[in-house]
Amino acid sequence: MKRIITLCIIGLTLSVGPMACTNMTKTQQGVVSGGALGALGGAGIAAIAGGSGTVGALIGAGAGAIAGGVIGYNEE
Repeated sequence: MKRIITLCIIGLTLSVGPMACTNMTKTQQGVVSGGALGALGGAGIAAIAGGSGTVGALIGAGAGAIAGGVIGYNEE
């Protein structure tokens, strides 16, 4: 049951999230998108590796936000 709820939250985030980025600069879009994708990726990798999903999500979100911000800044 926990897995179904998690998948529903992820699906909702991925479907509604891009609509919130319409009035943002490229840097802001990069930070938000990178943070979200990094959190998902970090949680997934941590779960597969047997670690804490929360810690993986936090580390992934931080790394993704930084990378997305740098990429977005370079596109401006």
